[in-house]
Amino acid sequence: MHYIFNKGQKGKPIFLLLHGTGSDERGLLPLANMLDDSYGVLSVRGNVQENGMNRYFKRLSFGQYDLEDLNYRGQELLDFLQEISKSEGFDLKDLIPVGFSNGANITIHLLLREDVNIKRSILFAPLYPLDLTDNSKDMSNLKVFLSVGDNDPMVTLEDNEYVEQLFTSRGAKVTTVHVNGHEITTDAVEKAKTWLLNH
Repeated sequence: MHYIFNKGQKGKPIFLLLHGTGSDERGLLPLANMLDDSYGVLSVRGNVQENGMNRYFKRLSFGQYDLEDLNYRGQELLDFLQEISKSEGFDLKDLIPVGFSNGANITIHLLLREDVNIKRSILFAPLYPLDLTDNSKDMSNLKVFLSVGDNDPMVTLEDNEYVEQLFTSRGAKVTTVHVNGHEITTDAVEKAKTWLLNH
């Protein structure tokens, strides 16, 4: 996979940056610097192409995920993370996934896996409209920062509530901020920065 890695200051966590549709591994680097420029960075480009745009998994139509590909790409990403954690000498539990849109969605997929033990995550404009009846993962050790749009043209208020509920119902500690649209705002980033300091 195409990626950028910078270990950061010794003993500091590492941001796992997962971009939105159409971006690449450089897209969220300024965001990481705003959140904490002493942290390490592992920024990964999505391996799927949709009309020439990078994504992390295929979709059949908007809001309708290709579940087979989602599972395949989720495993592919986890395999990559396990390999690079060994070669670069860090622990996966020290990663803090920071995802926007499609990157936030693949992050949720990872966090729902029983074999992933990540403690903190920051998600901007997430959408995960899947039936999780069969998933009962204990997320009581997870803290999540959500930035959701009240007038997001791509994610409904019900979709926002569903994402929040999928975490809280599994015991995760969720902090939610509200923005207008499908975006990363300066105010939300400042609140995420404060959240990091307090968690």
